Amino acid sequence: MATEVTPYITAAVTAYGTAVLTRTTDTAADATVSLGRRIVQRLWHREESREAIEGAVSDLAEVPDDEDFQALLRAHIKRALLDDPALATEIARLLPTAGVSFTASGAGAVAVRNNSGIISTGSGADIQR
Repeated sequence: MATEVTPYITAAVTAYGTAVLTRTTDTAADATVSLGRRIVQRLWHREESREAIEGAVSDLAEVPDDEDFQALLRAHIKRALLDDPALATEIARLLPTAGVSFTASGAGAVAVRNNSGIISTGSGADIQR
């Protein structure tokens, strides 16, 4: 779930910087930014994860396209969600699911929402673990 919420939070951080932690509702914000703001604020309000989330948001706000800072934020989100199953359930309810669709087209194309294994569409692939 941390992987799913990070793009929303990144969009919100890109739009608002560190103010995303305390910013009130902005009717002009698009749905992605608004959802990201709500998620990051919910994570930030959890006392046990506040310092880590705030630091990761600050780092990401300085360089929003930096994949390392995005990964750091994602790791802190993951830790908060693993430590607080009720929070994970609450945030999962915020994520859009209606109307989600995946399309794969062309030879060897794959469409998948979540994957924790190997996907191979190549002929003669040799996969070793």
